[in-house]
Amino acid sequence: MKLLLHICCGPCAIAPIRRLLEAGVEVTGLFVNPNIHPLMEYKRRRDGAAEVAARLGVRILFKDDEYRPQDWFRAVAQREDNRCHYCYHMRLERTAQIARRGRFDAFSTTLLYSRFQKHAAIAALGRDLAAGGGPAFHYEDWRAGWTEGIEASRDWGVYRQQYCGCLYSENERYRRELDAPPPGAPASAAPPEPCR
Repeated sequence: MKLLLHICCGPCAIAPIRRLLEAGVEVTGLFVNPNIHPLMEYKRRRDGAAEVAARLGVRILFKDDEYRPQDWFRAVAQREDNRCHYCYHMRLERTAQIARRGRFDAFSTTLLYSRFQKHAAIAALGRDLAAGGGPAFHYEDWRAGWTEGIEASRDWGVYRQQYCGCLYSENERYRRELDAPPPGAPASAAPPEPCR
């Protein structure tokens, strides 16, 4: 089977690619992630995906020319509470399109490796995108490889991110740090007056 695998980052790709290769699948990676912000974060994740693909001997396509965060922001504007659906849809829809044009038998995503992603939503979306004909959506729960991916990425020195990718997830991840007073400020200090 010839499969196009959407890759969100290097660490999340390790276990899925290994499992697919062990099963005799011909894997090609695809890095298309307009949700990742800021640009240097996108670059670090892209470079990590390239390093993992090289180590595992798979080809990877990069759609840097399609990195248009403004499109992602437009898609999720006023829908922030349901942003993951739009984020999944943009990336999986593009993966399905490229898989169809490239005559792949199937497509999938490394999002299915993460313990933090919504597997049922991803699987339903993948099946819906495949229902129109063309490549099938390959669902596989790769969460059992969670520790394997973490350990391998650490051993290889692959960049490991601390949030999903979008500015909203970064804010959710680090928001509590604003609760601590700035260095050198007394803990009971009143907040500064707003600029006028």
